[in-house]
Amino acid sequence: MKDYYAILGLERGASRDEVKKAFRKLAGQYHPDKKTGDEEKYKEVTEAYAVLGDEKKKAEYDAYGHAFSGGGGNGGGGFNWGDFGQQPGGFGAQGFEFDLNDIFQNFGFGGGRQTARGRDVSIDINLTFKESIFGVTRKVLITKNNTCTHCSGTGAKPGAGTTTCTTCSGNGKIRETRQSIMGSFTTVRECSACHGTGQIPKERCGHCAGAGVMRSQEEITIAVPVGISNGEVIRMTGRGEAMPHGEPGDLYIKIHVETHKTIKREGSTLSTVLPIKLTDALLGGLYRVETLDGEVEINVPAGIAHGELLRIKDKGVPVDRGRGDFTVKVSIETSKKLSRKVQQLVEQLRAEGI
Repeated sequence: MKDYYAILGLERGASRDEVKKAFRKLAGQYHPDKKTGDEEKYKEVTEAYAVLGDEKKKAEYDAYGHAFSGGGGNGGGGFNWGDFGQQPGGFGAQGFEFDLNDIFQNFGFGGGRQTARGRDVSIDINLTFKESIFGVTRKVLITKNNTCTHCSGTGAKPGAGTTTCTTCSGNGKIRETRQSIMGSFTTVRECSACHGTGQIPKERCGHCAGAGVMRSQEEITIAVPVGISNGEVIRMTGRGEAMPHGEPGDLYIKIHVETHKTIKREGSTLSTVLPIKLTDALLGGLYRVETLDGEVEINVPAGIAHGELLRIKDKGVPVDRGRGDFTVKVSIETSKKLSRKVQQLVEQLRAEGI
C-alpha cells in the first residue's frame, strides 16, 4: 500500500492546505512537459493528491489506511486513472476543486498576462581621471530597436485606423487544447498577431512595416555623476530596446577610468607624491603641487621626515557636504654622487650629530 503522505513529503495528518501546497510544488517539478519531468513520479503525486485533496477520501485513508470507497478497479489503493478528464475542471466522478491556472502558472500553463519587455543594451565608455572626479555629460549614438516615430509604436499608418483581429476574433487571446496524462487541458495565451489588443491596423505603417519598432540610431545623453569609480555601472531605465506594445529595456553603461600620471584616489581623498631636496627637508621650503584644480603652493616645514603627509583641504573628491582632502606624501631625494665640497659639508653635519 502506498504512503500518500510520504509521496508528497508530508507528515501524516497534514492539513488540506499543506497537501495542496506540496502537490503544486511537486506537480510543477515532475510534469512531463518540463525538463525536470518524470511521468511516473508525476502520476504518483497526482494519485496522492486525488486522495488527500478530497476531504472524504482523506478521512477514510487516515482512518483505515487503504482504498477509499468508490475508487474503482485499478487496485493499488483504488485509484482510477480512467476518471481523469470526465468533468471540466475536475477529476471525474469523484471531482474536487482543482485550479489548473493556479498550479501551472509558474511554468507556462497560464497565469496573469505579463507585459512584454525589450532587450537591455550594454555599452562601455572611457573617462579621464578628472572627469570621473567632477562628473561629465556625454552623448553617445546607439543603434538599436526604437519606437517608430511615424506611427508612435502602433504599427498602423497614421489616420488609417484599426480593425478586429482575425486571428483571435477580437478577443486578444488564443485558446489551445492539449492532451496530457490527466486528460484534455485548455490553455489561454496572448494573441501574437494583435499583442492582446484584439485590434490590428487596417493599413500597416510604411516605415516599420507594422512592427511598431524599427532599427535606428538614437543619440543618448549620459549624465555621469561626480566621484564615479572605475568599473561602476550606470543604469538608465527605459533607454534600451523598444518592444511593440510593451515596455522598453534598460541601458547599462560600464565606466572605465584612465589612470592619472601623478594623482591617485582612495575614497574621497586624492593623493600625490612630492619629491623634495634633502636641504629643504632640513631647512624647509616652498613647493608647487599639481592638483585637479591646478597648481597649489605649499610650505614644506623644516625637519620634515621622509614619508610624512601634508594635507590640503577641500581639494579631494566632491562629497555631499563639500570635498575630501588632497594629501601630499613627502619623498626626500638624496644624491648618489657628491662633490668633494658637499662631502666635506656633510662630514661637518655628521660631526655636529645631525
